[in-house]
Amino acid sequence: MALAFLSSLFGGKKKKEELTAPEEEIAVEELEERVESREENEQINQLMERINEIENDLPRMKIGIDTLKKQIQELRDDIERLDKTIKDVMMLYEVISQEINPFKEQMGQENPLSNEIQELRKELEDLKMELAQVKNDIKVLAGYGVDLDSIIYEVLAEV
Repeated sequence: MALAFLSSLFGGKKKKEELTAPEEEIAVEELEERVESREENEQINQLMERINEIENDLPRMKIGIDTLKKQIQELRDDIERLDKTIKDVMMLYEVISQEINPFKEQMGQENPLSNEIQELRKELEDLKMELAQVKNDIKVLAGYGVDLDSIIYEVLAEV
């Protein structure tokens, strides 16, 4: 009995120690889980704060982007106007330089546009001369008493 008594005393402590060891492991695991969950919660809170900051910055960024788009469109319009103005100035320069330039004939050979202008001028002068001859012919015919109406009808019928 004494042995049983002593073994129960010592055996009981071992059992208590054995029970406390698993309880300590459970407590350590619970503490580790709590620490992990706190760390996760802190990370989640930091992420939520950052998301809120970004959400607050988005309207300002949108306004900035819209402003930049408007400015870019205005610049495009200005560039188009400048391009048109430059083309107009270049055309005016061509016309003026051909009228004033003493080397007009040399430039005429080099520039197809000036060649075309020269040809049109020549045709215009030819038409003016031909029209003057027709007027003179009509005056002469009218002076001899020729029936101009019949001649005009015949010419129109041919055309």
